[in-house]
Amino acid sequence: MVREQYTTTTQGTSLERPENQYVYKIGIYGWRKRCLYLFVLLLLVILVVNLALTIWILKVMWFSPTGMGHLRVTSEGLRLEGDSEFLFPLYAKEIHSRMDSPLLLHSSQNVTVNARNSEGKVTGRLLVGQEMVEANSQHFQINSNNGKMLFSANEEEVVVGTDKLRVTGPEGALFEHSVETPLVKADPFKQLRLESPTRSLTMDAPRGVHIKAQGGNIEVLSHMDINLQSSDGTIVLDAETVRLPRLPQGSRGDGGSSQGLYEICVCKDGKLYLSVADVKSTCQDYNSPC
Repeated sequence: MVREQYTTTTQGTSLERPENQYVYKIGIYGWRKRCLYLFVLLLLVILVVNLALTIWILKVMWFSPTGMGHLRVTSEGLRLEGDSEFLFPLYAKEIHSRMDSPLLLHSSQNVTVNARNSEGKVTGRLLVGQEMVEANSQHFQINSNNGKMLFSANEEEVVVGTDKLRVTGPEGALFEHSVETPLVKADPFKQLRLESPTRSLTMDAPRGVHIKAQGGNIEVLSHMDINLQSSDGTIVLDAETVRLPRLPQGSRGDGGSSQGLYEICVCKDGKLYLSVADVKSTCQDYNSPC
């Protein structure tokens, strides 16, 4: 390092300056200068590239003062116009479509909607898959637009709140256990069939069972027995004609002459049979079917 020396003189004294004087040059020269210029040029290139990429991203993503692309930021929240794709879970308090268009949720696998409590646990789930729609919750309920309950289901019971439950399948409705209903009715000009292929069919009501056919016949078919039982009342067959075409005819050994007239007799076990009519009852005489 070169250091410059200074000398002081008094008035009247003369000193000779040294012939070799040192000259200092201020600045950066040589390879340092070239490296500095190259570094500044590299920074300028990076700045231009970053500016160009920023402008390209803003143009591609459709950034605007009100949002980005189809996403608009309004006072009511976020508004998406057109089709949107979400690669990760979406958390929202409310999702609804425009007044003039439906809301469509589409997925190549399944669509799952979860409801969580304050602790983060799932309290309700709706899963729409490729083969089934599954809903998991403590209580499931469907209401109409005016707030009327149409369908409700929980662990204890299933309630259908409509005025009429219509089953349009050709095989009807299949119930594995008991059914409680105030009315079972077929459509006009349609047949109503209550059938139990392998078990018994029981109709029970605390105040009676009313069976009515306004435009046709009532048929009761059974492979085994048909029991009409009344614990505290009577069984009334109120009709213009009551037919029992296949009742057995009783006999007492001598055949007898009925002249086409018979009376209906009842055994102790409830069986019905015919006996030859006479002035007095002949049931005791023609009780062979008992």
